[in-house]
Amino acid sequence: MGRPCSVGGRGYGLLVTPELQARIIADSRDRVAWLRARARGITATDVAGLSGEKSIARAADSKLGHGARFGGNAYTDHGRRREPEIAAWVAATHGIQPSSALFRAELEHRHLATPDGIMEDATGRVTLAEIKTTNKDWRTIPRTYLRQVWWQQHVLGADRTLFVWEEHDQFRPIHDEPRCVWIDRDDKEIGRLVHMANRLIDELYHRTTGQQPPSRTAPADDRREALRERDMFRALALSD
Repeated sequence: MGRPCSVGGRGYGLLVTPELQARIIADSRDRVAWLRARARGITATDVAGLSGEKSIARAADSKLGHGARFGGNAYTDHGRRREPEIAAWVAATHGIQPSSALFRAELEHRHLATPDGIMEDATGRVTLAEIKTTNKDWRTIPRTYLRQVWWQQHVLGADRTLFVWEEHDQFRPIHDEPRCVWIDRDDKEIGRLVHMANRLIDELYHRTTGQQPPSRTAPADDRREALRERDMFRALALSD
């Protein structure tokens, strides 16, 4: 499930560096702007379901608004209500501060993530927190949530994530405190997700332009120009 977390280290982390601050493109407290920004990139929610090549088409359908839409339910409403309380516990026990910022990756600006908590130490090491509520007694972290964690680590360059969950029965917390485990960065899984996410971007490009994405095998100069065009078309494909 991950490495057990210990409660301690109550000193608070530094504010994020200007370099990381510059990669904030929206804030979930402005929900309209946040949703609009998310629509123009690939988020942790998008990659959660990328389990294989066949899942790319389903993810593209969802991204373009086809198929059933999920507008939330009593469980997601409960999670939103409980998240600030759980985030306060994370800050008090591990020093990871609550965050509502939407970040872009350093290189691919269409890779996006909104971690629930972030801490950056004096050496620039980034630690994240991800918060969930559940009515299930988890023995292992669900794979969809692990993909979200790895994606957030990719976008922010984080070394590890404190995965925190609160179990409830009929929306009443069962335990006095949430449970948590440390999930270390996994570059192999991240590499696979990056490949799948870029395949999803190419699929969106194809569906919205009717053309095939520029080849990655062209000569260096042509390839650089093609990738610049590709980025423009990615912006078009993912615009709302």
